[in-house]
Amino acid sequence: MNGLNSDPLTLLAAAMLVYFVGGLAWLLLALVARVAPRISLGLALANGLLTAALATHSLRGQASAWLAFWGSDVLAMATLATLRAVMPALSEESASGKATIAWRSALILLLPAAAAIAWLPYEGDLRWHTRIIFGVTLVLTLLAAGDAWRQLRARLAPHLAAQLTAPLFVIALFLLLPLINSFIRPSATFDLLAANKFQVGWLWSMLALGLLINATMALLVLARVILQIQRLTRRDPLTDVLNRRALSEAIDDEHARLQRGKPYALVMIDMDHFKQLNDSMGHAAGDAALLQAVQVLSVCVRDVDRLGRLGGEEFCVLLPLTDLAGAALVAERMRHNLEASSFAWQGKTWPLTASFGVAEAQAEDVSADAVLQRADKGMYRAKAQGRNLVQEA
Repeated sequence: MNGLNSDPLTLLAAAMLVYFVGGLAWLLLALVARVAPRISLGLALANGLLTAALATHSLRGQASAWLAFWGSDVLAMATLATLRAVMPALSEESASGKATIAWRSALILLLPAAAAIAWLPYEGDLRWHTRIIFGVTLVLTLLAAGDAWRQLRARLAPHLAAQLTAPLFVIALFLLLPLINSFIRPSATFDLLAANKFQVGWLWSMLALGLLINATMALLVLARVILQIQRLTRRDPLTDVLNRRALSEAIDDEHARLQRGKPYALVMIDMDHFKQLNDSMGHAAGDAALLQAVQVLSVCVRDVDRLGRLGGEEFCVLLPLTDLAGAALVAERMRHNLEASSFAWQGKTWPLTASFGVAEAQAEDVSADAVLQRADKGMYRAKAQGRNLVQEA
């Protein structure tokens, strides 16, 4: 058992097996299960690159220096570059559900480092090779960990975000050790095939972290899928604003704050002549008009405001800490911007306008429905008075 514990080649082979199986599992998730396919493919690539890095490292003394030394080191750096590129997408929210892989920032670090170690000779003093390789991989890992922490912290409780990102910071610490060792023991070279306590301990840690990092990535992908499902249940599939249910919940929450002296107002919006637009230009044009309308309206709302689609061509805006006069100003700005926008479809143009109804919540309102009804009445009053107007009940 002692021999097994201290045999670098056996440990190297075990680590290769762990990463190979991990890469295969991610590949199946991407191509068969279709779970976050672009991210899963990136993680499959990272596992594959590290497997190849370890395999080429094991050929030192048998294969050419370009393959066994430079090739192995570049593949190891490319592993962390891939992880860094994939990480921002793990928690990304997007209406399309597609993840953007951040290759540019990863390549900015990888390519100069690969060129630098190609220029340095692989003989004699290899301290600078170690410092460049582990310095770059350390930075890439810290960038990945920072991205994961910031994005998860915005969507999850702090303790959950910390638990999910902790293994990435552990890997950063793990990469820091050889870097420090190159300064403390300048005569020592980093070689996984060397049978010394530091190298063997590093290999055991690498084996354990291989399992840990793949499990962590699986949890992060699962968290992303759950967040996407939650988003889909609260968002309108066409416009990506809040759906009726989510908006109603937000209004009810705001109405509960009304009892603590925090006012709010509602703006009801109904697109003018929308049926004629659909009839004359088609439903695809109608969808495009709604998307443009949402883009114009969104410019006028604050971060604390909530814009939602009630159905068809009808929208509503929740304005916390806003009175009737403030709501009327917001609605008028929306009305003006919408009227000034130009909608074109297949060479045809159509004037985009809407009718707006505003209402402020009152202390005597038993529920938010009363406020909604007043805003709705204001909107119908605007319709009756010629459309493209802002009115209160």
